[in-house]
Amino acid sequence: MTAIPPHLRLHDFAASANCFKVRMLLSQLGLPYERVPTDIFAGDSQTDAYLARNPAGRTPLLEVDGASIPESGAILLYLAEGTAFLPTDPIERAHVHAWMFFEQNLLEPNVGTARFWRLTGRDAERPEAFARHYEAGTAALATLERGLAGKDFLVGDRYTVADCALYAYTRVAHEAGYDLAAYPRITGWLERVAATPGATDDLAPYPAAAYAGAGGRSAHDTPG
Repeated sequence: MTAIPPHLRLHDFAASANCFKVRMLLSQLGLPYERVPTDIFAGDSQTDAYLARNPAGRTPLLEVDGASIPESGAILLYLAEGTAFLPTDPIERAHVHAWMFFEQNLLEPNVGTARFWRLTGRDAERPEAFARHYEAGTAALATLERGLAGKDFLVGDRYTVADCALYAYTRVAHEAGYDLAAYPRITGWLERVAATPGATDDLAPYPAAAYAGAGGRSAHDTPG
């Protein structure tokens, strides 16, 4: 008997690179899904109904036959389970997890925040805090550059969800002011990831409500 594929509903903000990761993996897996636009700057992720699915009130959020999975990394790991994008070898799988934890702990909070602040005018409002994020992002990019030494991809010399996770914010790091030409291994890796079957390029620009002074807030509006 042929298994019935699950019904996937992705609560998605088109300008979020965290959401971009999930859309890209879904494309690479060829999985059909229902896309639910969720404007974080209009309060869509702060309603009672949404918070019941994800108490953190963040995007993306994936519903699988009605069950909810929050956080981009958790969603990527769920979708990749049983596919070539997640190794079965326990050491390689641990390395995938390690790179994904690195992305959420060191790269996304700094490269992603620096980009968001620069594109929306927050860098001028809080230059010292911006400089701290920018400097920490520089260190994160240097770590990624070292991690790619002698490798085409991050783990097992083949494309995995680790590459998908780190690709999203690294590919737009120049929009925060980083000169990616200073990282030749990263630039080569970005080209290889972009050439993988099903790779996408659909990250939307931030809406007007995201800009400094407009009143909207995001996860990148950190205390500093």
